[in-house]
Order: sequence, then structure tokens, then C-alpha cells
Amino acid sequence: GKFVRGATRGDGSEGEDATANLLTVKDGPHALTGKTPAVIEVRGEVYMAREDFMKLNAAREKAGEPVFANPRNSAAGSLRQLDSKITASRPLRFFAYALGERSADADIGKTHWDFLQHLKAWGFHVNPKAKLLRDIDDALAFHGALGEERAGLDYDIDGVVYKVNRFDWQDTLGMVSRAPRWAIAHKFPAERAQTV
Repeated sequence: GKFVRGATRGDGSEGEDATANLLTVKDGPHALTGKTPAVIEVRGEVYMAREDFMKLNAAREKAGEPVFANPRNSAAGSLRQLDSKITASRPLRFFAYALGERSADADIGKTHWDFLQHLKAWGFHVNPKAKLLRDIDDALAFHGALGEERAGLDYDIDGVVYKVNRFDWQDTLGMVSRAPRWAIAHKFPAERAQTV
């Protein structure tokens, strides 16, 4: 139940060791709460909230440093710093959203939704917008509603990822190259704005 190692996804097979930097992320638990398996790999995304990004850029501008382009690139660059003190100075957050390797004693439930509930119980932050959808109509309605809400969220998103809920069906569907056959991204149209 203790944090041992963290890595970037890299090319899907091999990533960079980011353990020291991930230890500085304030809302990623360093030890799990409750009954935990001997080994569990939790996958997720390090991100920077928009409000935190604006404050960081304001401080950088005041200090005469170049400002960052956007929160997503800032978070990714912060995680890849060679000096973890720099990473620690950045307002990074973490959403847990997927299962990786696990030991045989890992009680994670029979579905992805069950696993998300375990993540919450262990102390991880799970995106509050995650939702269990019953059919394609629910999925399309969810995508449309979240697209309307997108600009008001405190973090950047570029779409919705739909996942087959049952783990046994995920196992049956398997993977191709780097991508699971049991998950698909439904992107939003590119954001458009008029500048002055």
C-alpha cells in the first residue's frame, strides 16, 4: 500500500522514471488507506488546474520569466523536470483512472466502475465527472452535456473516453499495439474563439 515507483507512459512500453517528481504531487497518496493489495499499478493523469496555471504564469511574468503556453503542457513539462524541487514548486494534481498490473490478492471488483470506487476508498482523486453509462444514447448525451460544460471546468479536456465496464469483457477484447480494444476516445471539436 505504499508508493514505490512512478513513470510516464512514454511509448506505451517504456516510460521515464518520475518517482521523485510524483512524490511532490500533493493529492497523489503516498500510502493507501484501508485494505490494499500487495501490488497495484494505478494509472492516471497529472494535471494543472486552470486557476493554478494562471497564478503560476502571473508569478513567472512578475519575475521576468517566460510564461507557459497552456496547463496541459505545463503539467507534462513539470513532471519531466530533472530537479524535483522545481516540480514541487508547481501546483500539480492527479486524477486516477485506470488499472495496470496487480497482485493475485488484489480485490478490485468485476468492473471498471467497481475499481473506481476502490481508488476513492484508497485515497485517490477520481474525476468527479466519471459516470456509468448504460447505452449509446446515454453516452452521446453525456458527451454533448460535457462539451457544453467544458469551458467552465477548472482543467482542460479534449474529449470523453468510453470504456467497456466489465473486466472479463476487457480481457476478451484485448489490445492492439498500444491501444485497448475496450476503450475509445470521443473528441470534442477544436475550441474556436475570436481574438481582438
